[in-house]
Amino acid sequence: MKLSLGFSTCPNDTFIFDAAVHKKIDTQGIDFEVILGDVEELNNKAFEGKIDITKLSYHAYAYVAENYILLNSGSALGNNNGPLLISKHKIYPDEVNDLKIAVPGKFTTANLLLGIAFPEAKNKIPYLFSDIEDAVSDHEVDAGLIIHESRFTYQKKGLKKIIDLGEYWEELTKLPIPLGGIVINRRINNETQKKVSDIIKRSIEFAYKHPDSSLNYIRQYAQEMDTEIMRKHIDLYVNEYSLGLGQPGKDAIQRLYKEAFDKGLIPDIKKNIFIQ
Repeated sequence: MKLSLGFSTCPNDTFIFDAAVHKKIDTQGIDFEVILGDVEELNNKAFEGKIDITKLSYHAYAYVAENYILLNSGSALGNNNGPLLISKHKIYPDEVNDLKIAVPGKFTTANLLLGIAFPEAKNKIPYLFSDIEDAVSDHEVDAGLIIHESRFTYQKKGLKKIIDLGEYWEELTKLPIPLGGIVINRRINNETQKKVSDIIKRSIEFAYKHPDSSLNYIRQYAQEMDTEIMRKHIDLYVNEYSLGLGQPGKDAIQRLYKEAFDKGLIPDIKKNIFIQ
């Protein structure tokens, strides 16, 4: 069986999926046709409904839950790993509503968290996530919402933190931050859905057991080539919730949707969102 599989070129995703896509583990008769893209590209693939399995932001999932269901493995949740709002000069949180803000895509969870924290901040411009620091430095925008490797590099570029939206979320909810999940098309039978979730879990376990095995694959695509930065990125976004959501992970996802729905940021989700 061949299934299309979308994920990003970020170190956490290439670390997670290396063993599965290169068959370093038993994939139980499943061949993966890999589709690489940044988070917003993957979100758009899911909107089209053609891809079988994909990484996507939890924000985007609210709009495709009719066609996709969340797998138990592969997600990016955690603590102290949320998006940061940054600026060139010192800006205070009570000034955010009036800023022109670069965001890493309309349907990113980062943008949803910004909307939950600052529902009146409306002047937002989508950028490729890797271009946001330069947009702030070059005064194209007043502030930028950064994700991924940028959280390790922005200070070196003389940029300043306005607010850590991960800290905001954790103070609000006492739950981990749900950033990105892995979904599978509902037209695929439940047995295969469970099989794919198990393959992803075993792919992560293999990567942990053989940490150097995925290094070339990670380096092939990593925006930030420094090995220490790559490992920090992986440590931040691959954790116990990647192996399995558990009840805290599921609670965090459901709380995200409640907060966002209550503020009119997403539609109501009618279907069950977790595989059984």
